[in-house]
Amino acid sequence: MMLKPVVPGPREDLPDRGEAGRGRAKQEGGFVADVTARADQNPVLAIEVHSIDYIPRSERHGKVWHQGPFWFTGNFVLVTMVSGFIGPAVGLGLGWSVLAVVLGVCFGTFFMAFHANQGPRMGLPQMIQSRAQFGMRGAIFPFAAVVFVYVGFIVFDAVLATQALQTVLPGNKWFWYPLLVAIAIVLAVVGHDLLHLVQRWLTYLLIAVFGVLTVWSVVHLQSQPAVTGEGLSWTAFLVQFSVAAGYQISYAVYVSDYSRYLPEDTSARKVIWWTYLGAAGSAVWLMSLGSLLASRMAEPDAIASIRLVGNELFSGFGTFVILISVPALVSIMAVNAYGAMLTSVSGVDGFKRVNPGVRARVAGIVTIGLIALMAALALPDDYLASFNNFVLLMLYFLVPWTAVNLVDFYFVRHGEYAITEIFRSDGIYGRWAWRGLVAYGAGFAAMIPFFATTFYTGPVAKALGGADISFAVGLGVASGLYYLLNRGLDRSAELSAVRASQAALAEVTTLPRPPAEAAADAASGSV
Repeated sequence: MMLKPVVPGPREDLPDRGEAGRGRAKQEGGFVADVTARADQNPVLAIEVHSIDYIPRSERHGKVWHQGPFWFTGNFVLVTMVSGFIGPAVGLGLGWSVLAVVLGVCFGTFFMAFHANQGPRMGLPQMIQSRAQFGMRGAIFPFAAVVFVYVGFIVFDAVLATQALQTVLPGNKWFWYPLLVAIAIVLAVVGHDLLHLVQRWLTYLLIAVFGVLTVWSVVHLQSQPAVTGEGLSWTAFLVQFSVAAGYQISYAVYVSDYSRYLPEDTSARKVIWWTYLGAAGSAVWLMSLGSLLASRMAEPDAIASIRLVGNELFSGFGTFVILISVPALVSIMAVNAYGAMLTSVSGVDGFKRVNPGVRARVAGIVTIGLIALMAALALPDDYLASFNNFVLLMLYFLVPWTAVNLVDFYFVRHGEYAITEIFRSDGIYGRWAWRGLVAYGAGFAAMIPFFATTFYTGPVAKALGGADISFAVGLGVASGLYYLLNRGLDRSAELSAVRASQAALAEVTTLPRPPAEAAADAASGSV
């Protein structure tokens, strides 16, 4: 049975954001309408009604500086600190490890932060924008890689949160994993505004607690002899640099999911700067702390190391620190589940129309949570080696995507898109956009000889002593080729569609399906 599309009405019919939300929620069923009505006095607790659809101008809200604390806390998790273990683990001295972290983070965050500007301009989640470069169905290739990234992070966050809780509470992974995933699902279902609020308040708490721990760690551990070499190995340096850069680039797939509600006229410079400041600041801090702990401890462990060092300041402080880290881990699990839902629903919608409402959101989030739970339960105890490979795989798959997406936005289309056409299977962006697919495939293929993992090392990486510079190759090939393929592109028809789209969106409450597609859905059945 087909769910009828929401018919847009004039903006004057929507005197405030809450009224728009209540109107749409009632079409999704009594439960949602009741919950939304109860939350009228506190909109943060209202269940979000949007998913992959366009955010109307009448519903835009938020402050640009909120991007800073959101991405600070988003990166201020123990998984980030584990990334800093890599340099000392492969024999790199502390000073060189920290330098590799700083350079890698600054490099990777550059690409991530520039995606933030796409949210206010387009009003869409991050990955569905890829249809303009890859086509409505061609985008399934980066979508699949991105869902893998999201699920992987949920798994690692659940593992670390459980280890933290087990320091003071009973219960094995069969108890804690399902509980943590369930809490994350609830946060993700409520959605965008609640996630922003939780991340913002956690920022203040994390800065205070980890600030004390960091100062004490530097004072206490700096005088102790290093357990790893103090020299420089360019191979080890590039390994740590690549892990830090890949970790930050992996966040590129999230960014406009959490900036798309900002007003359309939000300053590009400000939204990019606040995103960069928050994401880079927390990553440099925690990864550098991880390098310090790993260089001074024979067997570094995210939980045990913090507990040991913190308890040496005064009894119980280390335990308190790791317990404080749990809410941040659960919060970013919710962020990952939310993003994975948006990406997976976007992928399904490319082949079979999905009504972009609450039902699709809840079903997608619950499905992602269950997949992550099963993966976490199957994860081996020695997960650090798995984590290193995971971060590198993220780098391999996401580098050519971010190159194509950013070149398209900033240098090919200059931020001008026909938003309504992105949702049409017969629209101007097509089902399979060969330019984006060729550039992505070429960028990925060019990286293969430069891969360096525990399960495969390319010939060039072997010649370089195991150093992995594949990210630079992938960025250069994918971005350069995509730009060349689009030189001389005739955009006259698209620019006409852009103007028509802007006129239509000025009045829209939620993006309607074209009549032809609605008729086809009625004949074939639609989700």
